[in-house]
Amino acid sequence: MSEIAAKASGRRRRLLSRLTPYLLLQALILIATILGLRLLQPSDPEDFALNGFSLREDGATRPVSLPHFTSSRYSLADPPLYAGTFAFHHGEAVPGWSVFLPRFSNAVEVAVNGVVVLDSRRDTNANRPDRNTPQIAAIPASLLHDGSNEITVRLFVWGPLKGFLDTVYVGPDAALRPAFETRTLLFVTLPVVFSAWQSILAVILAIMWLMRRREPVYGVLAAAMVLGVVQAFVPPPVPPATTSRLAAVLLASAPTESALIVVFALLFFDWRWPRYGALLFLPGIVVFVVGLLGGPPLPRILFLVLGIPMVGICLLLMASIAATEVVRRHDAVSLTLGCAVTIVLTCWIHDMLSVFEIVTNERTFVSRLSYSAMLVAIGAGLTWRFARALNQVDSFAGQLVTRVRETEERLKASFVREEARARAAALANERTRLMRDLHDGLGGQLVSIVALSERGQEGATITDAARAALKDLRLVIDSMDDIGGDLMLALGSWRERAAMQLRPHDIALDWRVATPQGLPLHPELRPWHVIQIVRILDEAVTNAVKHAQARNIVLSIETLDDGQGPYGVISVADDGKGFALACNGEAASASQTTRGLRNMRSRAARCGAVLDLRSDASGTRVRLQLPQIFPDSDAATG
Repeated sequence: MSEIAAKASGRRRRLLSRLTPYLLLQALILIATILGLRLLQPSDPEDFALNGFSLREDGATRPVSLPHFTSSRYSLADPPLYAGTFAFHHGEAVPGWSVFLPRFSNAVEVAVNGVVVLDSRRDTNANRPDRNTPQIAAIPASLLHDGSNEITVRLFVWGPLKGFLDTVYVGPDAALRPAFETRTLLFVTLPVVFSAWQSILAVILAIMWLMRRREPVYGVLAAAMVLGVVQAFVPPPVPPATTSRLAAVLLASAPTESALIVVFALLFFDWRWPRYGALLFLPGIVVFVVGLLGGPPLPRILFLVLGIPMVGICLLLMASIAATEVVRRHDAVSLTLGCAVTIVLTCWIHDMLSVFEIVTNERTFVSRLSYSAMLVAIGAGLTWRFARALNQVDSFAGQLVTRVRETEERLKASFVREEARARAAALANERTRLMRDLHDGLGGQLVSIVALSERGQEGATITDAARAALKDLRLVIDSMDDIGGDLMLALGSWRERAAMQLRPHDIALDWRVATPQGLPLHPELRPWHVIQIVRILDEAVTNAVKHAQARNIVLSIETLDDGQGPYGVISVADDGKGFALACNGEAASASQTTRGLRNMRSRAARCGAVLDLRSDASGTRVRLQLPQIFPDSDAATG
């Protein structure tokens, strides 16, 4: 139990050690934001301020002092009329005068001496109460009277906020213009720049979501950015225009955008979707539906009652999520997002104090401007996440390359081992074949010599047997030479031995090569192939000498191609008396010739060759058709 308590105490200390510095930092950001709002408040030329006006509202006239809030949120039928005076003297050397209005809601119509010089309803963006858009208008010199001049301001209000008119400035245009340009830069140009940046971010996020559908965080944030861009660039309808549906969309977009930002934070930090999370979108849906069905001012009132509080609730949720992630992750992304949320939340509280007239003289809305801090934090978080993903991909690629190299090395080593094992097996097979050939050929000859010697034979018989053994030994030795797959080299050596064999019998050997290349090259040719072919030719020549009484032997070599690839053909033909063939192609008599012919066919089959034998009274012809590729193993044994 004490161990559990110790662990809980450790978690609390760790929580406080991370949360306390974070909260202190947020307090500093809160103070800095308030000071920044004070310092960035634009100053106006107070020498030309007009504060004393008489207000005619609801049928009654009373003196008021600007800035002033009206009592009505919707006054299009009978707008409040502010009337005041200012002094002008023709002797002043200033070329032109203007009237400058820093702030108002929703629209104004300014007249000097009964002539309208400014109507803000012509500029739809100027009539949005959350934009702080200033207006300035030149007063034609013909309207100015020497001495006192009358100025009237008609204030059109269509909610959801109460009508508000800031101090009116009338004076030389050169003195008023700098203040107007400063306010234009802060409250018109900068929001446009931020909105353009937001639109670019929305496009990038949309592309990322299209390319990575399994990560909805990008799609949610892109949808939120699109709603923000719509609010910035789509001008709201100015009453009495009947485009209430467009107004419903614009009014519903703000709480919906805030709800989407909360959803983004949940997805970004891998939070589980809350059970009642869909309620975040309820205010936006209600404002939208009521806006479609009902006319003004009900949607605007619902926006004030539901939409704006929902924006604050979403900011508080964002602040809670960021603080939790700072404690949990303790990383720069959650800390940056938490600081940005604090800035936006401070500005939202500032705006609410102004809406509820707790701060009566500072009706400047800064929430939309501070939203850029949120964009910076989100952009930094996404960039950090993208960079981390790239680093992970690079690391994985490096590991993959290392593994591929290791696998390649293992495959090379395995291939070398397999190659060595195959080479050893081939040498063993070759050794076995040579031993068998030596046993069948040279061994038989030696046994014959021993038998002749034991029987007391002398002279030519033993000599012939010894020569035959020597010939067979030379044949085996010659077959071991590396001929590079060129069978013509082996046949050249055989030609010399055959000529020496035929010369004592006065038999001519006619050597014919029908095609220029002789026989095709066979890289797979092995010594045991050469032995089999040469012995087939030896057997054909021996039969011609011993049994056919031939006088001429023709050996022809050619390469044929019947469309299936080239192959070699070796033919041995003699002009002897021939012999009778049975139906199966064997010699009809059971003699040594029969056994020789059977051996020839067997040797041809072992090489994958085809032996064709024809014999009649005009002679015998042995045709050996070589395979296109010699078999690696004994084809006759399967």
